[in-house]
Amino acid sequence: MPRKDIFYVAIIIINGYFRSIKEFIIMKFKRILLKLSGESMGGSDGVGLDANVLRAYAEEIAKAVKSGIQIGIVVGGGNIFRGVAGAKAGFDRVKGDQMGMLATVINGLGLAMFIRDKWVNAEVFTALPMEPFARYYAKERVMEVLESGGVAIFTGGTGNPYFTTDSAASLRACEIEADALLKGTRVDGIYDSDPEKNPNAKKYTSLTFSKAMAENLKIMDQTAFAMCRENNIPIVVFDVNTPGNLSKLLEGEEIGTIVKED
Repeated sequence: MPRKDIFYVAIIIINGYFRSIKEFIIMKFKRILLKLSGESMGGSDGVGLDANVLRAYAEEIAKAVKSGIQIGIVVGGGNIFRGVAGAKAGFDRVKGDQMGMLATVINGLGLAMFIRDKWVNAEVFTALPMEPFARYYAKERVMEVLESGGVAIFTGGTGNPYFTTDSAASLRACEIEADALLKGTRVDGIYDSDPEKNPNAKKYTSLTFSKAMAENLKIMDQTAFAMCRENNIPIVVFDVNTPGNLSKLLEGEEIGTIVKED
């Protein structure tokens, strides 16, 4: 082979090599657990299900899955019923939490329909038996869905009262061995106080688990923080309602606030 041809072949090989490295660097996560609050699924009012919001979520989720990222999703139910709020209003706490678990199933079924519209399989799993509405959770079944290019949506919380869907998200993140837990909310990160009430609230770009727990930051509960710290799973809190944020985050951009090991 002429020397000039060898040179061109070498350039092609080198370009391909560095392109694969670049793609590897950009692909920050292989498998993630995405937590979506019920309020975010309710749109600007935070109540009910907003079809436009679900459609936008589905588009970004499908895009990420098609790029090779495995995604499990835990959904909240606060847009329909929140157990803690129900208890304050006079509902029995256990029954109130069970009502909240059912609310997450409704949200999961709705989100799954919009994801399937993007030609990506989405299976809804419940923490308690609820066939034929959804599949009963088992890790082996979930991994089959994820590894075949589908999305696993976890509903019903942990299946127990007194545990939030944040705790369910950390539990499922540990079980599926996620690289990170991404919490999508209506705010763009973690603040030292409620930014909707305090215009001078300070935003954190990064935090340690110890600091987040010591300051009792309300963005997630202590159980969720402790479980992720123990299993070395970073948490990223970001505004999921800003178009493109999920894609940017998965591509390595610094979006929101990251909580990681000390």
